[in-house]
Amino acid sequence: MSGPAHGVVDLGVLGFEEGAHLLLNRALAGLPPGAELAVVGSAPALEVHLAVWCRQEGHRWAPREGTAGPERGRVIRGRADVDRWAGAERAGGPTPAGIVRRPARHWGLAARGALVEPGGPDLAADLDDRDVVWADLAPRLYAHAASAQWDPATAVAWDSEFSLPGEIEKAVVQVMTYLVENEQAALVIPARLLARVHPHFREVLQLLAVQAADEARHIEVFTRRALLRGGELGTSSAGGRSSLASLLSEPDFSLASFLLSVLGEGSFLSLLSFLDRYAPDPVTRQVARLARQDEARHVAFGVAHLEHQAALDPGLRSRLRSAVERRHDSLRDTAGLNADVFDALVILAAGEWTPRAIAEGHRRVRRLHADMDEGRRRRLVRLGFPEDEAAELSALHTRNFM
Repeated sequence: MSGPAHGVVDLGVLGFEEGAHLLLNRALAGLPPGAELAVVGSAPALEVHLAVWCRQEGHRWAPREGTAGPERGRVIRGRADVDRWAGAERAGGPTPAGIVRRPARHWGLAARGALVEPGGPDLAADLDDRDVVWADLAPRLYAHAASAQWDPATAVAWDSEFSLPGEIEKAVVQVMTYLVENEQAALVIPARLLARVHPHFREVLQLLAVQAADEARHIEVFTRRALLRGGELGTSSAGGRSSLASLLSEPDFSLASFLLSVLGEGSFLSLLSFLDRYAPDPVTRQVARLARQDEARHVAFGVAHLEHQAALDPGLRSRLRSAVERRHDSLRDTAGLNADVFDALVILAAGEWTPRAIAEGHRRVRRLHADMDEGRRRRLVRLGFPEDEAAELSALHTRNFM
């Protein structure tokens, strides 16, 4: 060793088994490659550990000459750590303003805004285009979703005292069975999409995760209401399951969001409002009302996402139209809405078994169909479809509601 050191680090009695490398790294961080850092310390095996550590970290160790003075030797700073980060890049910025259009596959699971070391494995996330998955409303919707979570055990007054005639209870159970079936499809779809979205778009991931959690919660409360009085679940029609299967087979993110959230869950907003209005007991009313609050958020994201994409892709509306027509054609020979579900809705809307009440219940269910159609047309117009085309596409929507 000759000449003055460029810096000195005093480790005291601290050894490498206790974290001495932290103080060394801190002292070396401000020095250029080739600079010498004098090391002072009294740990017994310090020089041995320093020699090993320097080899591991790409520095050189120069032990002291002679025995005079407190200095144990010098670390000549290498450049391995500098070279390691050569070519590193920021994964955009941490806020939504820092989102890039096409995040690199090799960014992988790095936090948005992190400095990404080169050489990591590519992430198998095919939904990696901002214009395919993003909506400016996503951060606010996620914040609202996170704050609006409710506990099925406490949000519903399961111990409410009520007594229903057996046929009315059976109608409630049939509707709940139908809702569970549809909500299971509504859970699987965002869960599948979630695994395909690049983590760079984390607000979309978070929103899809909460959406899946919402649907899981809906399945729980609808099942619990169906079994509340000890009966068996209702029927599941082949046509209804075929309708839902056609949703599960759509691989395109935007088309899946359109068919599920804008058309299907949009129609369910009307259905849940209908159940809130005509529920024969307080528990049924509560679960319908709570589920509707969540579904409204799902519909809002679907519409916002498609509005964002429609502004960038003039051909989107043609693709949306084709998706509706393709699904309609695939379901042309199915029976549509389970007849047991339709009859159950009429019974609930009637409220009693007189001919006049049943006729009124039937009119109310027909009005429900009209309300669903009106809501679909309104959302289609918002996405840029002319009124006549919106009406035509809404009429092609599955008779199974979802």
